[in-house]
Amino acid sequence: MEILKKPLITEKATSESELKNRFTFLVKVDANKVEIKKAVEKKYGVSVEKVWTQIYGPERRIRYTKNGIQRGKSNIKKKAIVQLSDGDTIDFYNNI
Repeated sequence: MEILKKPLITEKATSESELKNRFTFLVKVDANKVEIKKAVEKKYGVSVEKVWTQIYGPERRIRYTKNGIQRGKSNIKKKAIVQLSDGDTIDFYNNI
């Protein structure tokens, strides 16, 4: 399975990519910064200067049904923000 799951395209991520040349990806939870850096460089052919990672815990939910209280949770997510060197850029929309 790949380390990079998918790029995150939100308002904040788009403004970061335009202003600061930083791109955001959802990655595997057990991936470290070195593996993320190598995966981005290999997949997109760019040079990475810095990597930040953030782990989001599961979202817990409670549903009240006629069978009783149902408890559930979502999966853990890991987000990586990648700073590219000057002159490099990633175009997510060229395959559309």
